[in-house]
Amino acid sequence: MRQIGLEPAEILHPNIDEAPRKGEKPRPHAQRLATEKLAAAQAEGFTLAADTVVAAGARILPKTETLEQADRCLRLLSGRRHSVHTALAIRAPNGLQRSRIVTSVVGFARLDEAQIRAYLATGEWRGKAGGYAIQGRAAAFVDFISGSYSAVVGLPLHETASLLRGLGYPC
Repeated sequence: MRQIGLEPAEILHPNIDEAPRKGEKPRPHAQRLATEKLAAAQAEGFTLAADTVVAAGARILPKTETLEQADRCLRLLSGRRHSVHTALAIRAPNGLQRSRIVTSVVGFARLDEAQIRAYLATGEWRGKAGGYAIQGRAAAFVDFISGSYSAVVGLPLHETASLLRGLGYPC
């Protein structure tokens, strides 16, 4: 947010269940999570919530918490393209809400065993959708991107500024 001149007054971590619902597809899943986070955030002023979901086809990849999860994600993404869906939801002080979802496609080069092991050793994967952080060392794996780089990082900056302006925030 600082990159576009915004400084949050407060950062909240709404406690919601982020597990996909039975049969839930990646895009609607991301949108639901952002909307539920916004609803759970009891804050005054402009409030923004977002969530990023990495998907291999219709399969939603986890926000990796274990080394084993991260290893499985990297091996699945190796040598293929995947989708990254980042949803954002914003509420203005007058209660008006807007939301948007941005989908990007990211391609990974084929990863060898040494690359996977070295990346896992960094710990960057912890808590990251799909087990990687494109803004970190995993940038070396990316051989293709179509869409919004900032959305893959976790917040589509252009769309965020646009929605805020539309709700009357001076940015």
